[in-house]
Amino acid sequence: MGGSPTVKRRRLSAELVRLRQQAGLTVEEVTQRLEWSTGRLTHMETNKWVRPDLGNIRALLDVYGVADQQIRDAIVDLARQSREKGWWAKYNDVFRGSLPGFEADATQIRTYEALYIPGLLQTPAYAKAVLRAGQVLDDAAIQRRVEGRLARQQTLQREKPPMLWAVIDEAACRKLVGGPEVMREQLQHLIKRAAEPYITIQILLDSAGAHAAMAGPFVLLDFASELDPSVVYLETATDSLHLEKPEEIQTYSLRFNRVVATALSPQASVEYLMTLADQLHE
Repeated sequence: MGGSPTVKRRRLSAELVRLRQQAGLTVEEVTQRLEWSTGRLTHMETNKWVRPDLGNIRALLDVYGVADQQIRDAIVDLARQSREKGWWAKYNDVFRGSLPGFEADATQIRTYEALYIPGLLQTPAYAKAVLRAGQVLDDAAIQRRVEGRLARQQTLQREKPPMLWAVIDEAACRKLVGGPEVMREQLQHLIKRAAEPYITIQILLDSAGAHAAMAGPFVLLDFASELDPSVVYLETATDSLHLEKPEEIQTYSLRFNRVVATALSPQASVEYLMTLADQLHE
């Protein structure tokens, strides 16, 4: 069975929580029986691990009284698959969060971006200009991050790519990132990608005034299996986090739906991008 090990680790954590609760045990009771620290099991249940230990998984199944061999094999197999490395492991010096791993298994990606063109839609020159503007990376580090960003974009080239729905603020489209030539190329790239059947791009004009996503950019990722609930991914200059609680997903889904309703239609958005690109020829 294929799929992203990032998503599989999250599913494994959820399964372990379910089995413990089904057995009627608390975290403290389990750790006492196994003579583990409380932190070890909490680390596993909250998906803080990198490569699950199969021996630990089997020990937990014993404590939880899981005798059905098919269930045991399925859980251990899930743990084994979650130990695999995705392509993004080659860029662990670049990606500080789990976004590439979630993108690799997503069936739909919805994103709102306020000041940048979304990473999945950036050209190399635009990405390089954005990274250089941070004034904290040398040329080699910038090139490495551009390579990682382009590798991320391959998720849109797979046999069954996710549906990408991007709402981009007008400010991101008007900033002359890298200068007129770089920005014109970026706008033309957006126009080209918007013609693809699995990509929807909408522009949120300044004239819309206050809107539902003014708190900042976010990414919503949805997955095919009911065992893999949606994720909200947030990123700052120094950290990243993902939210999974149903009420959090509902809040961000509502915000996205509202900015979609406020933004230009997909067709009008392409026409707007064409106008901006033409202006940069002048």
